[in-house]
Amino acid sequence: MNILLASNNPHKKEEFHRLLPSHTIILPQDLGLDYSFEEDKETFTENALGKALALAKTAPQGYAVLSDDSGLCVDALGGGPGVRTARYGMETFNRMLESEERNAFLLQNLSHLPDREQRKAHFVCALALVVSEYRIFTICESVDGYIALESYGKGGFGYDPVFIVAETGKTMAALTDTQKDRYSHRGKAARHLVTLLEDL
Repeated sequence: MNILLASNNPHKKEEFHRLLPSHTIILPQDLGLDYSFEEDKETFTENALGKALALAKTAPQGYAVLSDDSGLCVDALGGGPGVRTARYGMETFNRMLESEERNAFLLQNLSHLPDREQRKAHFVCALALVVSEYRIFTICESVDGYIALESYGKGGFGYDPVFIVAETGKTMAALTDTQKDRYSHRGKAARHLVTLLEDL
């Protein structure tokens, strides 16, 4: 299936290419489409669905639209940054932070909590697939872990260097691509998606 990914992030395209090897993953920019969406909903699923429906309006025929809204939920921050994961720190710095800056800001905000139990966190991934106007599917998955005391690992992107996967004891960024796809929130959600695409 030709899948148009509702994102401008080449890292996500690369990851979905690995997760859905039997399908063709394309970004809007690959087709010359301008795409943006204000993620202002209360839940990851609502944001994912909004992104997919917005792009589906301009998608060429023959493409299913897939969107992903993912984020980090830290227990000690009351579940934050949550749906504001990409915008974490904006209210303090009055600008969008780069990934390394956001990670450093998170570590700083948790520096008074040295114990692993106090640093519990969860990565969440919501997917929305729009096949046609009346064929719309959503999936939501998560992975449990905790925030590291310092950033480490050279793989992945975003918060991967500071999120330790509970099952592995390593940050997401320290896992191989194969390991990440096995344990990650996006990998779990994508396995449900693969089953759905086979049915379709």
